[in-house]
Amino acid sequence: MKSFVLFVAFVSAVLAFEEPLRFYHETAGIREAARIKQAEEALDFDGGRITGGSAAALGAHPHMGGLVITLTSGATSVCGSSLLSNTRLATAAHCWWDGRNQARQFTVVLGSIRLFTGGVRINTSNVQMHGSWNPSTIQNDVAIIVIGWVGYTNAINRINLPLGTLANNLFVGTTATAAGFGRTGDNVGIGNNQFLSHVNLPVITNAVCAQTFGNVIASTLCVSGANGRSTCPGDSGGPLAVTSGGQRVLIGITSFGSARGCQLGFPAAFVRVTSFNAWIQARI
Repeated sequence: MKSFVLFVAFVSAVLAFEEPLRFYHETAGIREAARIKQAEEALDFDGGRITGGSAAALGAHPHMGGLVITLTSGATSVCGSSLLSNTRLATAAHCWWDGRNQARQFTVVLGSIRLFTGGVRINTSNVQMHGSWNPSTIQNDVAIIVIGWVGYTNAINRINLPLGTLANNLFVGTTATAAGFGRTGDNVGIGNNQFLSHVNLPVITNAVCAQTFGNVIASTLCVSGANGRSTCPGDSGGPLAVTSGGQRVLIGITSFGSARGCQLGFPAAFVRVTSFNAWIQARI
């Protein structure tokens, strides 16, 4: 009997995978929108929310688009996105519909390190989610945002897709940069360091990622969350980028992390852009 009990305990430990954060808007986005807005209105706003990262200068991530989201419930939420052309951006499908909460409108914010003030601000309800987006399994978590034409400047510019020789690259071992407006920590209140932020993160294998989340599908890309450096609630939909040939290339779209928090050392998961190159190209 003792051996059986030990065996059951061992199996339970092995199967105790981290639960991904689900129903983004009610569990994270709405709360983060209120926090960020409060910080800006308090005029105490000078840093970002990615954990373990640093504030981003204006123009450091000209492809970054903040999203102020109006839900059909009337609540406000937040996400990020990446500018792909003068009229198209990529984001996570769960920013538009997370399985429970439906967005009515995105306000796309370009050329700004603040989210609720400044920059070029464009309202749109033209969002094309992947037809096989599944909130339960978090598969195909990608969407295209359509906006009116916007011109490029030093602070607003497109990011490249991973095409050509990069299309088959898994990027394992590569250090990539995530950017976003999300919080700086699991228990961080409003205060300093509230601008757009960025952090460098090493890409890991899906096998390593699966040790945390269980089955990790091929169209998901993971980065290490070691030393409390990761994406956090509010960063959803934002870019994970590398530099290739002197150009910034989008390799990931922030998708999910552990429901227990973003500073516990767990990996963060992104939409693997190479898996959706054809789908995205057909819409830009």
